[in-house]
This record gives sequence, C-alpha cells and structure tokens, in this order.
Amino acid sequence: MKTLASTLLLALFAAPAVAAEEVALFNGKDLSGWTYHLNDKKAKMADVWSVRDGVIHCKGKPTGYIRTTKKYTSFVLKLQWRWPKDAKPGNSGVLLRVVGEDKVWPKSVEAQLKDQWAGDIWNIDEFPMKVDPTRTEGRNTKRMHPSNEKPQGEWNEYEITLEKGKLTLKVNGLVQNTATDIQVVPGYIALQSEGAPIEFRNVRLAPLE
Repeated sequence: MKTLASTLLLALFAAPAVAAEEVALFNGKDLSGWTYHLNDKKAKMADVWSVRDGVIHCKGKPTGYIRTTKKYTSFVLKLQWRWPKDAKPGNSGVLLRVVGEDKVWPKSVEAQLKDQWAGDIWNIDEFPMKVDPTRTEGRNTKRMHPSNEKPQGEWNEYEITLEKGKLTLKVNGLVQNTATDIQVVPGYIALQSEGAPIEFRNVRLAPLE
C-alpha cells in the first residue's frame, strides 16, 4: 500500500501543469494593460507603438519596449508577428520574467525575434538558468533547427511555455529551443522595439496552475 501511495504521489508531482483559461493580453483596440520604456526620454509610447485593425505596429525606433503592467510566473504565451512588406526585416524579441528597473535591456529571458533567428534564447543581465552548452556562446543559445520562419509579410506564431523552471520555444509549431532551472519569479512580459518596424497580433496567455 505504501508503495502504491508513493507512486501516486510521485506521479502527481511529475504531472505537467494544467493551463487555465486563456486571456487576451492585447484587446485588439488599444494598449490598455501595457506601459513602455524608451531610451529617448522625450519620446512617448505613441511615437513608436500604435494599434490599427487589430494589430500592434512598432516603428522600431527609438529603442525600448512595451511591457505588461501585470506580472506572470508560469504560463503558455502565444502571439503572432510579422515583418511588414514595405520595410527591411530586423530585430525584436519577447522578454520573459522581466524584473528590476526599466532599462535597455531589463533583467529577463529573451525569446529572440531577429529575422531568421526566431527561437534563439538570450540571457539578459545574468538571469539564472541552464541551457545546452553545445549551442551556447556567451549569452546566446542558438535554436535547434534551421529557421522555419515564413516569408516577409506573412504571420508567424510563437508559442512560449514557461512552466516553473522550464522554458520551451515553439516557432510555427516546431520546438526550436528549451532551457531549464530558470529562476522562478513573477515578472513582466515585454515586446521589443529594436531598430526595425514589426507588427504583433493575437497576444494571449494561459496561466499554468
């Protein structure tokens, strides 16, 4: 009986977390629930970020980000992004578990969005975590597979699962990266303005219980 009870207990703790009901982080109309930080202290959010037709438009300059006003710890985050057809693709990213002061760049884990490098992981400000050393150089852990991003102008989807200390990055349905032993701490979620125009939509989050 003790053996059976122990087995059931171990299975309970090993079971994956269950996702709660999905919530929209972006309402499709405005940037309610988001705040911002830019390197240019004179610049306003509206100088860089705007909403039209259910899409968040980022001009890419000045450098900075918008971030949620609420903190999240464990979740499944899904969002779509694309590089506009009329501009040269460049760099951006999704910052996870953002903690500390607002600055460029804040302590966090970055799910890379640089053109043709989506799925890379960047460690910002020595965020505690473990990654595959064979794919890591400095703060950058390269993705597992060649780029599977869609052509410029088409929508891509990121599925980011951050369950306690484990991170999984899926780009268009393909697991491109993982990390473990990430510091478990509530933090903000941020979208970067990093030099090039980029668009986002369908930003939604399911908390993991």
